[in-house]
Amino acid sequence: MPLSPRAPRAAAPVAGAFCLSVLCLSLLAACGSDNDTVATTPTTPTPTPSGPVQIAFMPDVHFHDVYANFEDGSFPGIPNSKSGRNATIRLMQAQMTSTRLFNENYFAFIAALDDAVKRGVKHIALPGDFSDDGQPVHMRGLKKMLDQYAAQHGIEFFAAPGNHDPNRPLARPAGKSDYMGIDLATGRAGAPQPIYSKGGNADCVNYTTAWARKGASYCTEEVLEQGYEGIAKAMNSHGFMPKPNYLYYETPYSTYAYKDYRFETAQAQAGWDKRQYEICKEGTGGAFKKPEYTLCKQVPDTSYVVEPVKGVWLVAIDANVYIPSGAGANDFAGSGDAGYNRMLTHKQHVIAWIRDVVARGKAEGKQVIGFSHFPMSEFFNGASDDIIALLGSGKMQMVRRPAEDTTKALAETGLQIHVGGHMHFNDTAFRQIDATHALFNIQAPSMAAYVPAYKLMTLTDATHVEVQTVRLDTVPRFDELFEHYRAEHSFFTDFPAQVPGGELWSKSILDATNYGDFSTRYMSELVRLRLLNDDWRCEMRELVKSPLYGSHLLVLSQMTSAVTLKELANTGTRGLFSTSFFNCLADGGTPGTANAAYAADYAAAEAKARALAQAHGMRLEDFNDWKALDLAGDFVRLANAGDLAFADIPTARAKQYKLLAEALQTTNATLLMKGEQVSNANPVGALFQARFKPLMAILLKLAAGAPTRHFVIDLKANALTDLTREPSPF
Repeated sequence: MPLSPRAPRAAAPVAGAFCLSVLCLSLLAACGSDNDTVATTPTTPTPTPSGPVQIAFMPDVHFHDVYANFEDGSFPGIPNSKSGRNATIRLMQAQMTSTRLFNENYFAFIAALDDAVKRGVKHIALPGDFSDDGQPVHMRGLKKMLDQYAAQHGIEFFAAPGNHDPNRPLARPAGKSDYMGIDLATGRAGAPQPIYSKGGNADCVNYTTAWARKGASYCTEEVLEQGYEGIAKAMNSHGFMPKPNYLYYETPYSTYAYKDYRFETAQAQAGWDKRQYEICKEGTGGAFKKPEYTLCKQVPDTSYVVEPVKGVWLVAIDANVYIPSGAGANDFAGSGDAGYNRMLTHKQHVIAWIRDVVARGKAEGKQVIGFSHFPMSEFFNGASDDIIALLGSGKMQMVRRPAEDTTKALAETGLQIHVGGHMHFNDTAFRQIDATHALFNIQAPSMAAYVPAYKLMTLTDATHVEVQTVRLDTVPRFDELFEHYRAEHSFFTDFPAQVPGGELWSKSILDATNYGDFSTRYMSELVRLRLLNDDWRCEMRELVKSPLYGSHLLVLSQMTSAVTLKELANTGTRGLFSTSFFNCLADGGTPGTANAAYAADYAAAEAKARALAQAHGMRLEDFNDWKALDLAGDFVRLANAGDLAFADIPTARAKQYKLLAEALQTTNATLLMKGEQVSNANPVGALFQARFKPLMAILLKLAAGAPTRHFVIDLKANALTDLTREPSPF
């Protein structure tokens, strides 16, 4: 049968191109479940729903089986007294320096699934990074869990791949240095345990047994990063392949019409040998290929549209773009920073297919909902350009920002609602392109990050979609692994030279009362141990790490001293600033004698700050309830969680932030620079005012975005109605 215009088949492999185990992949449609799981494919069609349809969206689960069974008998784990099982976990140090949790999210996923079951949800979408690098040992655990909930509760899962599943199109050596194990020298628990596949590290380069213990490392293929083949095998019954109970299923490579749909035809055309396309270094291959394109290769694409219940089309978009980087079979750049900016240039046929699916779906009277791993629009409430101007283009994940032209092109496909993940952000963005094209991009948060939550979408009628954000503050068993973290903290306290990164996490996180509290404390540690170093300019980072309170910041906003930072550095007292702060400046000074002028200027600024606070019904002393580091933490919380973060920012503090922002808006300090460094010839107060004026303006933008907690989308009017009752603290 010839291909339809809507589904251009990828060109045949060119010389030197590769095919990802086509024979094995094509057999996946017939693969049964593993022996330790329950088959879940119903034998009768899904009935037409009698009421509104609910769909839960749970991206970025980053599933890591904390009680995994290494089937080759390699890593035994460490005994857990609460469960009576052996834990196969990552260090708390690894968690506190990562943008995702590796361990507690296991329990959060169970809690989310149980919550969905209680609500009667029968359809759950997994918009990418359902695994954490697709290792066989963890994919087995994920498959088993999905199969069990499908069998016991009638849940249908629909997965789309993320940049962690897979990391590259083909499997590759991998592993981690920071599993938790037993120290060989002392026999103490809580030490780093390297576990790598063959070729993953220096210890595991060459061995011939099923697994090996070489040096300090366990060497096992259980932790290699699987490519599409391994991921697809685990997920073929959860959206990646058609099933008899689906009312409709197609891929960008299907040739049949909706009216002619038959499961057997869909199954035959969904074989993985038919779902490959050509990608080149410079752009899309196949029909889009230009003569000058190079390094062209064949790779799989797992996109599909499914009708799980009558009238609803879920469009699962494989937005991974692995751009060839060399002649080797697995020489590709990772997909994490590519997103839809590269979809438009390197997967043009999928974009064309989306446009066609939306048009046909609307013609058939279907409600079309898209989801994928990557965002389709800007996610910082219009503050992205301000963030780039303040911090730089490579900070706060700006490299992952879809360009406005990209968002416009995606809206012009006709897709109105898209749910994305990847960023671990909670956000709602709306782009009205013209009278007929508008796009609502819903960024669903990760339960492995702050704030842990998932999105629940209710299709109430043909033109209205209700969206709720379900927080996962209460997670049973969230502290089940704390005994291991206590052992880890004790070990690193006694052997500080072995702390990865050099700075140990705070034991206070183990005082968390629930999972929501745990994630809040985790975010504070992540800011302190990593994000300030990664994203903030040196002088800004060291200023907020100084022992400054909010009152000091309000005083600095009023400072008009002529004393320079160099002069202040020479006083010996250095005012409010730490030695580390001065080390960030060009031409640092040396300690000298006290400077009376600075003391007088500070006293005058303090008087103005006190009067400003009083004029707004506050006291300057009230600003001592928080430190500058708390401000940095709340800034990141608002960036990540939007209005979900309101619950963790006291109302009084939010109002003080707003006053500080307003005070800084009246300033007009400019910075003297020496190359890329701030000069210490700047007057005291100028640096704070110049850097924190835009920072506080950005903070207020982050707090004033579209509602995310509970709202209704009117698809006919392209309007959003907030159903949240709680007012903003800002």
